[in-house]
Amino acid sequence: MKIRRATEADLPAIVSILAGDTLGKTREDDSPVMSDAYQRAFRIISGEKNQTILVAETEEGEITGTLQLTFIQYLTYKGGLRAQAEAVFVKSNHRGKGIGTMLMKEAEKISRERGAHLIQLTTDKRRPDAKRFYEKLGYTASHEGMKLHFKDLKPGS
Repeated sequence: MKIRRATEADLPAIVSILAGDTLGKTREDDSPVMSDAYQRAFRIISGEKNQTILVAETEEGEITGTLQLTFIQYLTYKGGLRAQAEAVFVKSNHRGKGIGTMLMKEAEKISRERGAHLIQLTTDKRRPDAKRFYEKLGYTASHEGMKLHFKDLKPGS
């Protein structure tokens, strides 16, 4: 198993992993004709120095997991750099094999090399197994995250 930066050729496998997830089934589309939105987003992410997408790949070339890593410059922490791990997913039939741990450890390594003072993430409250996974890696639930989905707002609200 190796962890590497994703290429555009990996995109169908990445989208399939996202869509194969319990929550992803309600928000992703891995139909044979891939949405231009995925390709556009991948190109934007790949073109930015503060973002990268990692994949876990078997020796046979199967993409089994993915993680998006974003670096955010802050004024706090004396102008510190913070790493944000998002979209950490492993194919259901490959879970429990250490792939998620390998992805997170690579993200931590890259973050340290870039000089980040911390790496953070959020996990959906409907994913208790994910929370336990991150806790085993040493992450703590130190903050309460909040979101506002704009699609739910009426104009002018």
